Amino acid sequence: MSSSTKLDKDGEGKCVESKLYRSMIGSLLYLTSSRPDIMFSVFLCTRFQANPKESHLKAVKRIFRYLQDTPSLRLWYPRDSTFDLHAFLDADYGGCKIDRKNTSCTCQFLGNMLISWFSKKQNSVALSTTEVE
Repeated sequence: MSSSTKLDKDGEGKCVESKLYRSMIGSLLYLTSSRPDIMFSVFLCTRFQANPKESHLKAVKRIFRYLQDTPSLRLWYPRDSTFDLHAFLDADYGGCKIDRKNTSCTCQFLGNMLISWFSKKQNSVALSTTEVE
C-alpha cells in the first residue's frame, strides 16, 4: 500500500465480519517482525478492527497479494557488512485523516542492515510543522 493511500472510517461502507478481519490482521502482525516493508500498511489497517468495512478488508487482501507476489523479500544480514550506524527519522503533520494526529517514524541501520524501526501515532495534535519535527 502506498504511504499516500489514506484509509478512513468509511461510514457508508458495508460491514464485514470482524472476527475474520481480526484474524487476518493478527497473521499480518506476526509477519511484520521479518517483513518491515508491510509494517506501515498493516498498522494502518489495525486502526479499523472495531468496525471493519469492505474497503478495509480490500486493503488487507491487497497486502496478502503483495506478500504472495514478493516471497523473496525479507531481512538479510550479510557477514561482510560495515558497522556504520545510520538513523533516519520522519514525521508527518496531521497525516491521519480521521483525527489529524501526527505520525513519527524512525529506522536504524548498522551498515546496510536494518536493525530497528519504529512508528507511532502521536498523542497530541501539533499546530505547526516545526513542532512535529
